Amino acid sequence: MSTPQEADERNLRWKRTLEVLSVIGPPLTVATALLVYFGWARTDAQAKAMGLDVSLFGYTVQDFILRSIQSLFQPLAWLVVIGLLWLMLDRAVSRLLAAARYRKVLRRSAIAVAVLGFTYAAAMWVVVATQPERVLLYVPFLIAAGLVVGAWGLSVRRRALASENSSPETGPRALERGLVFVLVTLLLFWGTSDYAQALGRGAALDYQERSNLLPSAVVYSKERLAVTVPNVREDSAGTEAEPLYRYSGLRLLVVSGGRIFLLNDGWTLSQGRVVVLRDDGSVRVEYGNPAAD
Repeated sequence: MSTPQEADERNLRWKRTLEVLSVIGPPLTVATALLVYFGWARTDAQAKAMGLDVSLFGYTVQDFILRSIQSLFQPLAWLVVIGLLWLMLDRAVSRLLAAARYRKVLRRSAIAVAVLGFTYAAAMWVVVATQPERVLLYVPFLIAAGLVVGAWGLSVRRRALASENSSPETGPRALERGLVFVLVTLLLFWGTSDYAQALGRGAALDYQERSNLLPSAVVYSKERLAVTVPNVREDSAGTEAEPLYRYSGLRLLVVSGGRIFLLNDGWTLSQGRVVVLRDDGSVRVEYGNPAAD
């Protein structure tokens, strides 16, 4: 039997655990949703470039999450590196603000930095607005960078004025910072989505240029499949009593959603077609090492 004190301690631990889960839960949900979206955006762009629809592949949430890693790795790595460099610069500026002789120079420099940052962001936005039909890769990231630099310049100017007046920085800044944060977050989301779609289109182009590096596939079927795509050869491998048809000249694209997706040798984005077979045992497929072809 546990004492009332032990029971109270267990209840307190459960309460703290639930509080932690309530705080961690929503961020994990948002992160998972973002991973799924970016994985879907990459796969959708690849499927459209190949003349397909992403729903045909029957990918699961886990599949989309795994496909999003490549889309997020470089943007996140650059974001961390730039964030660290910015923190180092901001700390150096804070040390200079502590010295009275640098405050005036820093205040004037901060004004110039703010004007340049906001002007650059506005110029990049004009470029996007005047060319809505084009996908300008990395431009959303550049707009976000201009906004961050401009907002930081204003912050340094205010800190310099506060140091000169020997008074803490006053004024409601939470709303301003919140709006900048939301806008920068949306721009990063936009830029990462464009980057993921570009990776998808690049993957489709890569299949065209290096389809010979995909695993070779030979399909055996008791019924004629009537595969009419170029460079696919149909041979009879059975007898009249037990017919068996053999199809060669195919390359494995992916097996997903209860289907086998195959490309023909020499597949191209403009003229190639994708052969889709049911992965239900009605056909037998032999896969081979492309290096052995």
